Amino acid sequence: MDFRIGFGYDVHQLQEGLPFWLGGIQLEHTKGSLGHSDGDALIHAICDAMLGAANLGDIGLHFPDTDPSLKGIDSKILLRKTMDIVASKGYSIGNIDSTICLQRPKVKSYIPHMQAVLAKTLGIDPQQISIKATTTEKLGFVGREEGVSAYAVVLLKKD
Repeated sequence: MDFRIGFGYDVHQLQEGLPFWLGGIQLEHTKGSLGHSDGDALIHAICDAMLGAANLGDIGLHFPDTDPSLKGIDSKILLRKTMDIVASKGYSIGNIDSTICLQRPKVKSYIPHMQAVLAKTLGIDPQQISIKATTTEKLGFVGREEGVSAYAVVLLKKD
């Protein structure tokens, strides 16, 4: 069986008054992610990891922020389309390991819901998706609550 590993990373600025989408769900917070789409940094990192593992470029290649039809799009749609692109090349997901870097709000209690939503979107078992969360101990743009970042590693297997 052919295995491929991909890595993804994404950052979004946080601004007052915007909805905060992360891991496919909306979090309660005074700030939200600024982006061309809904700004879901975790989903964008996962998409980049999937595309990278299959050697298919990155999220910006497939879903450019210059495309007006993608303005405000639900990132779960991008994730599903990314899964379709990867599957068309004969790959399926072995597992996803991801980390969210965010000072506030604390996301630990949201993780099981994120796993369920992402698994449903991808058509995989929630046990195939690991989501961890950390702060940056008040250091850098994450620590100053100016932004959110996310990292993801995806193992693809050739069917």
